[in-house]
Amino acid sequence: MKSSQDGPTTYDHGGGVRSLRVPIPDNPLGHTLVYVVDTDRGPVLIDTGWDDPASWETLTAGLAACGTSVTELVGVVITHHHPDHHGLSGQVREASGAWLAMHAADTSIVRRTRETRPERWYTYMAAKLTAAGAPEEHIAPLRTPPARRPFPGLAPALPDREIVPGEFLDLPGRRLRAIWTPGHTPGHVCLHLEEDHPARLPGHGRLFSGDHLLPEITPHIGLYEDPDDATVTDPLGDYLDSLERVGRLAPAEILPAHQYAFTDAPFRVEELLTHHEDRLTGLLALLATPLTPWQLAERMEWNRPWQQIPHGSRNIAVSEAEAHLRRLVKQGRAEAVVGSDPVTYVAA
Repeated sequence: MKSSQDGPTTYDHGGGVRSLRVPIPDNPLGHTLVYVVDTDRGPVLIDTGWDDPASWETLTAGLAACGTSVTELVGVVITHHHPDHHGLSGQVREASGAWLAMHAADTSIVRRTRETRPERWYTYMAAKLTAAGAPEEHIAPLRTPPARRPFPGLAPALPDREIVPGEFLDLPGRRLRAIWTPGHTPGHVCLHLEEDHPARLPGHGRLFSGDHLLPEITPHIGLYEDPDDATVTDPLGDYLDSLERVGRLAPAEILPAHQYAFTDAPFRVEELLTHHEDRLTGLLALLATPLTPWQLAERMEWNRPWQQIPHGSRNIAVSEAEAHLRRLVKQGRAEAVVGSDPVTYVAA
């Protein structure tokens, strides 16, 4: 079969591991790579894809092409809670009775999402954006009834098993160890298949990297906070630390959730570490004058001009700007301007 980046929707990676390209509707990423891992008890999925009829059809057809079916699945391991990874988990469990496993930190987010009314999220988002210095015309739609439609994925499946970092998962006949890699989400995990590479590539097994380590793109690093918890997190610092740990594993091959499989994880890790340091240094130059997180996001480099970024994506961009500011403050390279409202930051 051809590469999982184009051509058929299924690809055999050897050694009882195959991938399925499950589409993400209206998203430039195109698809999520869902992995099927054979075990002595039956097939297990790593991630499931977006909750959409076309995605479900692709998943079921892909499993059939692999010689199995949804009903034969015995488990689902979720790298993180995002809807392009966890979206179809509930439907998979309903069809198969499979267990669902996720790290406790992301399970906490899933539980909070299920229990919180949409109105609470809109109110919280409006307050956060106000504090970040967003203009009223951006915040206003969050305060008005027409905007108060449910978010996608507001009722994700609640996992019934916990992924414990450092431990082998319950996959009979396989050696799949969980590696906690927070940053992209608080409970993101990579999964280290500690078995000889089927093509005998040099290195230590294979790593299902989720969104943590991708061959050409950098994952979003933003804030995932409990509205009722005042803890100040440092997700970018967590991500950079996690990157270094993955680099030290030196797996023979990376099997990511997007794009395509690749080798030389330490090289890619160094590229990403350099990228983030360059970005932090560039932000310090912008902070020669005090800026709010919103103003910083407006000036940061994105994949398109700020004027072309839609409303929801601007919220994500501001969250990423705040994550970078927290890293700079923690490093002592930037500081909040005392008495500013909304708060501004300046290079220290």
